[in-house]
Amino acid sequence: MRMGVDLGGTKIEVAVLDDAGKEHLRRRLPTPHTGYDSALAELARVIEEAERDAGARCSVGIGMPGAISPRSGRVFNAYNTPFNGRRLQHDLEEKLGRELRIANDANCFALSEALDGAGRGADVVFGAILGTGAGGGIVIDGRVLRGHNAIAGEWGHTPLPWMSAEEHPGPPCYCGRAGCIEQFVSGPALKREIAARGEELANELHEDRLARAFSMVVNFLDPDVIVLGGGLSNIERLYTTVPRLLPRYVYSQTVDTALVRAKHGDASGVRGAAMLWSVPPS
Repeated sequence: MRMGVDLGGTKIEVAVLDDAGKEHLRRRLPTPHTGYDSALAELARVIEEAERDAGARCSVGIGMPGAISPRSGRVFNAYNTPFNGRRLQHDLEEKLGRELRIANDANCFALSEALDGAGRGADVVFGAILGTGAGGGIVIDGRVLRGHNAIAGEWGHTPLPWMSAEEHPGPPCYCGRAGCIEQFVSGPALKREIAARGEELANELHEDRLARAFSMVVNFLDPDVIVLGGGLSNIERLYTTVPRLLPRYVYSQTVDTALVRAKHGDASGVRGAAMLWSVPPS
């Protein structure tokens, strides 16, 4: 049995899957924000309680914003959790008395969709989560690409390509820079444009910006498929308009990269966390 934990800024989701991917348990509860020590204790309690209720010892995989630094072992870029800057994996392994696997939440999303979701059978899958932010994960031959600095797939914090004079230098981003893709294609960004331009013009601009953003992914990674998750993945027109716009920006005479909606929807993150034990760690 494999347990997945999706650790977010506002909620913790837990699921237990068998080897066939069948779900045996799922629960959701608020993320504690009462300090690191109490949050760590609560996370350990949630995992142990879910394991007892599942009736079997489980491998445990955790997906979360940010990542674990390969050098320091500390969580970074997880600003909306009490675990940022802490040695979460070390401390939780010590509490639970077992090895854990922890990965970025977008990597978990991409892994779930690559193994048995919308990207199943593809050699190279890029998973893009479009919600309050814009996250990205890369899976190659069924394995997550973590990268030397543990930031592979951080597509949302690169500049939007081919900015117009009106767009340049771009809105400020919480990362400290301006013009990040996340500030142009996320849910809040689309809402701002709808308020300023009206729904139709805002959607057309959003689709062009997505095509520019994805063209960069295609140019340097050339994935077989791009899988969309997050709230904006429910916008049906994206799956026809964005592929039609991609050839304007991709450095190729033909572009047939598939753009598809996630099969498992919001469940992909927690499923992918459990699936971190399906393949050897990168």
